[in-house]
Amino acid sequence: MFKKISFRRLINFLVLGLFTFMMVGACNAGSTPEADTAASTENCRMIQHAAGETCVPNNPQRIVVLSLGALGNVLPLGVKPIASANENAGEFYPYFPEDQVQGIETVGDPAQPNIEAILNLKPDLIFGWGGYDSEGIYPLLSQIAPTVLYHWQDDTWQDVFRFAAEVLGKQAEGQAVLERYEARIQELKAALGDRYQDKTISVIYFYFGRIGSIVKNSPQAMVLSEVGLQRPEAQDVVVEPWGYIEFSEEEISKADGDVLFVVTFTDDDEKFLQQLEQKPLWRTLKAVQQNQVHVVKGQHWNAYDMMAVNAMIDDLFKYLVGTP
Repeated sequence: MFKKISFRRLINFLVLGLFTFMMVGACNAGSTPEADTAASTENCRMIQHAAGETCVPNNPQRIVVLSLGALGNVLPLGVKPIASANENAGEFYPYFPEDQVQGIETVGDPAQPNIEAILNLKPDLIFGWGGYDSEGIYPLLSQIAPTVLYHWQDDTWQDVFRFAAEVLGKQAEGQAVLERYEARIQELKAALGDRYQDKTISVIYFYFGRIGSIVKNSPQAMVLSEVGLQRPEAQDVVVEPWGYIEFSEEEISKADGDVLFVVTFTDDDEKFLQQLEQKPLWRTLKAVQQNQVHVVKGQHWNAYDMMAVNAMIDDLFKYLVGTP
């Protein structure tokens, strides 16, 4: 569900947008950056996206992304944005290599990006997910620079990554990254052999005291399927649009499997797990009885970007194969 912007904040945005329009108009005889670029398609490419059509510069140098998910898709392409909106309280996710994110500025939360900060950075491209309220402020963002938004609900994570490569003109680099991913999948399958051929892999998460599971149409389940790992029957279903189910403690049997990955996001989730471990129903789970419960981080087990997927594969090697 998209987060709504308050009326007062909207007015501020509109005032800032008008200021931006006037400033750009004074410098460019009444045209906007996006219109200027579109006027000469020799220097840009037309891209269809979630909010319309934009002429994207052929070689953007000052890129602002609107979420950490977008950041996790552009970094593997060899592109380092100058700034990113950040949904993790201003901290980059642990699976981002520190040397790759060092120096990237934070420009607010994806739900309410800091328009003034973005304006001051003078970007030549703004790129990100349109699923917060980005579409609501798209007219303002596009006054600052060519802006491209994407959705992921109807696409696979590979589709989203390919789109990022297309927007940045990095299709060859994107294909090479996907080929390395496929090679890792084959390497993992070979390392697993047939040891999990008749076993099920359960994945559940704890989030604000709720219990849930990813299902067949989630990115993580798609990765498990590519590796050839089976899911418990209760989790091997398709749920639109988000790809997850939730259940109560009394329905904990839906978490049963030969191996159980428990996805946590906060210290409170860890405490919730500790409380659950003391209850009789938890101890009825096969994975618990066989000491096959593995706690993993929600930041990359609940994301759609290439870097998160690779971090998930690292966990599968670590816990299912026994190699780091």
